[in-house]
Amino acid sequence: METQFISFADTPPNSFGQADEDAPLLDAYSHTVVNVAKKVSPSVVQIKVSGRKAADQPDNRRRGRGDQGTGSGFIISSDGYLITNNHVVADAGKIDVALPDGREFEATLVGRDAATDIAVIKIYGEGLRGIRFADSKQVQVGQIAIAVGNPYGFQYSLTAGVVSALGRTLRSESGRMIDDIIQTDASLNPGNSGGPLVNSHGDVIGVNTAVILPAQGICFAVSSNLTALVAGKLIMHGRVRRGYLGIAGQLINLTERIKQYNQLPAKTGVLVASLEPDGVAYNTELQPGDIIVGFNNQPVATVDDLHRLLTEDTIGLRLPMTVLRQNLRTEVMVVPGELK
Repeated sequence: METQFISFADTPPNSFGQADEDAPLLDAYSHTVVNVAKKVSPSVVQIKVSGRKAADQPDNRRRGRGDQGTGSGFIISSDGYLITNNHVVADAGKIDVALPDGREFEATLVGRDAATDIAVIKIYGEGLRGIRFADSKQVQVGQIAIAVGNPYGFQYSLTAGVVSALGRTLRSESGRMIDDIIQTDASLNPGNSGGPLVNSHGDVIGVNTAVILPAQGICFAVSSNLTALVAGKLIMHGRVRRGYLGIAGQLINLTERIKQYNQLPAKTGVLVASLEPDGVAYNTELQPGDIIVGFNNQPVATVDDLHRLLTEDTIGLRLPMTVLRQNLRTEVMVVPGELK
């Protein structure tokens, strides 16, 4: 029997040959991730909170037991401002920050916003390096997304993947919907909540905020544009102002006949279940049983639509609200107060 030897030159191009062709691409990908890790990791910190009651920890995203918890955050300026998640620092009696270089600081809370799960804290130290924000409007599905956290204090954790979807919504702990959420398959490890989601240049495109535990590889981040907007208001004012109407509303379906007769774009509206005449907002022209279908010349189909439209700019202004009263379209005026 004649023995035959197969050389690599005889290998079909779709096996070893293909792997050889892909090697430079894999090297380029690895090189990108390594460079991003080197650039970003000095600015990613561990956040340790204490003095918080166990009852104040509403979900399993907060790691730790009793009155303690941990999370991640990242430096955004050389003067010590850091961003993290609201649920990481909410109701904390004390906030400690550990940097990758071994230094530790006690942080002060600048402000937090439960509606977007964003918080800003501040430390005082020298040689702090901030991470730059990218324009999240330029993010595309399929581009590299790298999630960085610091769950252990002196050693960062990194996972890489791609942007899976854009424009998602996520319900915050306050009950409001967070818009402009980035979905990625870059796994979010325990303790990495509050860390940055960065692009291939090491610029922040989002803040890692949640993971769907039963579904593997589905993680969410608040977009960089929304984060920058909220962080700016927290630094300037300590809070984010939002409008308030003093009503209790619930979703209600509209019949096709009512929808067509009143020329409405949606099949649902917000039923006014009750009013709170507390003087914070002017709502006396509304009546229980009214169905809200528009506010400030914008359509309203859900309670979330109404929350989204009640921005800081609406506070104290006399604005039109479109309602169905006895199934007929009519307009009333309201003056939103400020949500405390």
